[in-house]
Amino acid sequence: MKTAVLLSVGLGLFAGCIYGDELRRRKNAERNAGDLMRMLEKVTMKTPPPEAQLKKMAIVLNDAHKRIIAVSKTLQKPAS
Repeated sequence: MKTAVLLSVGLGLFAGCIYGDELRRRKNAERNAGDLMRMLEKVTMKTPPPEAQLKKMAIVLNDAHKRIIAVSKTLQKPAS
């Protein structure tokens, strides 16, 4: 009888420890996932969409191209 009681108590404690660990891991994972989601929302709000970034790069490259062409034409003209 004592053996059965001790065995059931031991199994109950073991199951409780395992369940407690899993519950703790789950809560920790949910908290971390929530933190990551908030960080992702902040980052996505700060950065423009890829299309806007590409358009901005195209504008900068076009301006640089115009300046390079202007300087090249100036250098090609013979000095008077």
